[in-house]
Amino acid sequence: MEYMTESADRTPGHILCCECGVPISPNPANICVACLRSKVDISQGIPKQVCVSFCKQCQRYFQPPGTWIQCALESRELLALCLKKIKGPLSKVRLVDAGFVWTEPHSKRLKVKLTIQKEVMNGAILQQVFVVDYVVQPQMCGDCHRVEAKDFWKAVVQVRQKTLHKKTFYYLEQLILKYGMHQNTLRIKEIHDGLDFYYSSKQHAQKMVEFLQCTVPCRHKASQRLISQDIHSNTYNYKSTFSVEIVPICKDNVVCLSPRLAQSLGNMNQICVCIRVTSAIHLIDPNTLQVADIDGSTFWSNPFNSLCHPKQLEEFIVMECSIVRDLKRSAGAGMISKKHMLGEVWVQKTSEMNTDKQYFCRTHLGHLLNPGDLVLGFDLANCNLNDEHVNKMNSDRVPDVVLIKKNYDRTKRQRRRNWKLKELARERENMDTDDERQYQDFLEDLEEDEAIRKNVNIYRDSTIPVESDTDDEGAPRISLAEMLEDLHISQDATGEEETRAGSWTRQSCKWNTGWRRGHISCLEIMVSMLVT
Repeated sequence: MEYMTESADRTPGHILCCECGVPISPNPANICVACLRSKVDISQGIPKQVCVSFCKQCQRYFQPPGTWIQCALESRELLALCLKKIKGPLSKVRLVDAGFVWTEPHSKRLKVKLTIQKEVMNGAILQQVFVVDYVVQPQMCGDCHRVEAKDFWKAVVQVRQKTLHKKTFYYLEQLILKYGMHQNTLRIKEIHDGLDFYYSSKQHAQKMVEFLQCTVPCRHKASQRLISQDIHSNTYNYKSTFSVEIVPICKDNVVCLSPRLAQSLGNMNQICVCIRVTSAIHLIDPNTLQVADIDGSTFWSNPFNSLCHPKQLEEFIVMECSIVRDLKRSAGAGMISKKHMLGEVWVQKTSEMNTDKQYFCRTHLGHLLNPGDLVLGFDLANCNLNDEHVNKMNSDRVPDVVLIKKNYDRTKRQRRRNWKLKELARERENMDTDDERQYQDFLEDLEEDEAIRKNVNIYRDSTIPVESDTDDEGAPRISLAEMLEDLHISQDATGEEETRAGSWTRQSCKWNTGWRRGHISCLEIMVSMLVT
């Protein structure tokens, strides 16, 4: 007798659908999937078309109730934002999967493919896939609306410098452009003694003040004024003002230090020349080539003023020049400059060529001067100096002439200058006729001083051809290796933004804050150009 063994692989039985009679696997509803979907729509109540608000100025999406967030196309953040728009209806079903369906970037549409599940008749679980269409509607956010209004601000940074020359402000402007510190400003207003930066929040103004403290020697004061208050919710609305005062010393100024400060800097002479102003005041002694750096706190503890203003510069002609090789240094002397050479020169004013009056002085420009060269300097012997430290000095220790820099043909330098700078887009109250001359002085300082030039973005001017240096008279120039290629943003025929190299004049190179806050930054464009 043999026993029959049951087969291990049993095939499930089939039943007929009670609606259409098609054989199906048994399920709690005893209905096929097609008939079940025709009777039940689990996506009912979920909107198939939703509106999303988008600000074109700052490239942000609106997230209720009052938040604007930055999201890239087809990113996880944007997908979460879209799902929150239908969060209420989605709570009644189970969300299995969600993803974007590709659309044209300029179509103003976002399509999200959703996969949901829900329990229907007699415990049967039905899964359905559908697409929700999101319409992108333009709407200006509150921050951009205040920027366009140009009359709303909560904090202002007032930068001032009590001096007749704007060299420090021109240098500070280039630093602000290089590091993008102007992006959060509502507007920038230029007045006689400085600049005013307006912000929509106090935090942005404090960030600007911290940047100024790191780049230029200055001090600041903060104040605030109560605008409104709500005693029920204990909220207050203030307007904050930050007053920043930059040291009143510019490049090429002749200063007189106090005896105490001169002794603390290595027993250097009191009469010094300011060779540059960066995060500190850099001084050089024209008699010994001794250099010293004075930060903002040291200056305000021992303040000093400029002896002469730039309009008092006079032109001298070098009659004789000799280099001082062996210089005896006193005990406790400080650091000596390696970029300069000490020279003893006899000079004569170009306005007194019909006389035989000459002046003898020591200068730090010994490596640049030759007999017959023109040089700019201050005539201290025939100048009325109103300074408390100079009045207490022995007259033998006050030089007759202090030479500042070698004089070149300005017209020729402007014609051969094949580079340019960018400027801040700002409001000007009145244009002084002396501003252009001061700006040209700053451009010449960039050509002569490499230490200042390395902190400034210099762009090549394609409108001026590159000339050879065969007929150059020795004036310093900026090499092409130190220049950046200028970029011009425009729109092509399809309306998309296009990047190309082009001319950028002083009028057209002013960046507005609206474009800078856009989705295409200058760094992204440069990276994309290098990749392609």
